[in-house]
Amino acid sequence: MVTWGVVEQYALDLLPRRRVYGVSELNAAIGAVLGAEFADVWVSGEISGLKLATSGHYYFTLKEREAQIRCVAFRSAHRFWKFKPQDGLAVLARGRLDVYEARGEYQLLVELLEPQGHGALQLAFEQLKKKLAAEGLFETARKRPLPRFPRRIGIVTSPRGAVISDIIQILLRRFPGLHIRLFPALVQGEGSVEEVCRGIEYFSRSGWPDVLIVGRGGGSLEDLWTFNEEAVARAIAACSVPVVSAVGHETDVTIADFVADLRAPTPSAAAEMIVCTRQELFERIAGCRAKLAQAARYRLAMLVRRLQQQGVQRAVTWLNRSIGRNLQRVDDLTFRLRDSVRRTLDAREKALRRLNERLARHDLRPRFAADRRRLEQSQALAIHSMRLRLARWNGRLDQLAGKLSQLSPLRILDRGYAIVTDRSGAVLKSTRTLAAGSTIQVLLAEGCLEADVTRTD
Repeated sequence: MVTWGVVEQYALDLLPRRRVYGVSELNAAIGAVLGAEFADVWVSGEISGLKLATSGHYYFTLKEREAQIRCVAFRSAHRFWKFKPQDGLAVLARGRLDVYEARGEYQLLVELLEPQGHGALQLAFEQLKKKLAAEGLFETARKRPLPRFPRRIGIVTSPRGAVISDIIQILLRRFPGLHIRLFPALVQGEGSVEEVCRGIEYFSRSGWPDVLIVGRGGGSLEDLWTFNEEAVARAIAACSVPVVSAVGHETDVTIADFVADLRAPTPSAAAEMIVCTRQELFERIAGCRAKLAQAARYRLAMLVRRLQQQGVQRAVTWLNRSIGRNLQRVDDLTFRLRDSVRRTLDAREKALRRLNERLARHDLRPRFAADRRRLEQSQALAIHSMRLRLARWNGRLDQLAGKLSQLSPLRILDRGYAIVTDRSGAVLKSTRTLAAGSTIQVLLAEGCLEADVTRTD
């Protein structure tokens, strides 16, 4: 017999079980789905908000009229691009979708970028040419003269093909007995830039050659692109010996031609420009020796390259992605810290402006200035009043002085009169108070006399 408990349990079993995700777990699961479903996609759009972080990563947004997507290009990926991205440039981006777990946002990890409407190689050529010209690498003053009679010649080019053969043949025919060293290098395709730079740095570091030839045969712009790379141009500029650029045909122009100390229209012309003519027999002997050394070096280079491709490259790729994720988080924290500091500074500046305004309202200097003006006005009025009083007092004093002068006994003395006093200074008005033999003093207008009385009347 079926009970209600059994029915309830059966109903609960039919309900879907609840699965609870953590935020990090959910982001990781979404990233795994997106990475598997969109592991290799092409996206077209316009670059906006481009930033180059201190870690070397590019951060930007691909946008259309009503949509946009965040993009990240790790340093390990964009260092192989032929041009530098810039705002407003319409591009095709190739990469895979990923989730940045710190913000819960999906983004496109860009591994390849191509401009639209403008050749990528031509755009990269013009950008690099403008950059190096601004640094002065094309200046005529820094170009060195070639030695007149070089005895040791270094060559960086492919060990196969007609270029090295023509150069060696012409050198030995024109000047037998020369010492020639070839650094075998790929001049086209993957790894060619590193090998050409390695050859230039080898000869620059050893200082063995008197002059160095860097070149290859003719071809399309893509075939000659190794010699339009910035690394090759800077290696030529930093070389300690004079460098002759011999790339392609006479109509072909590369960045290496501008940086080198001398541009040769063709590799054969380079050999003719650096040495004078000698016999052809010694040229063939030197050519055979150079080819033998070239074959050995080329074989070693191919073995080293195969060894790197069998495992080292995968480990480096995984390590670069891991480091790139951590550096992206550092960049994100750096941007947030910068915004926080900017907001704090803005708030402090506003507070400072408010305090300055309050201080200006309570400034005592205007009050002091007004008090000083009132004091000056009062002082001027006091001085004017005192002058008027002194003038009135001076006038009155002059009147009193005139009256006093009229009443002064000295005016009477001026008319010939005298004042007679006894020894005590009492004025004598009658002779009754005097007796013969008394001493008297006579005050004149000028001076005083002392006299003895001999008789009185």
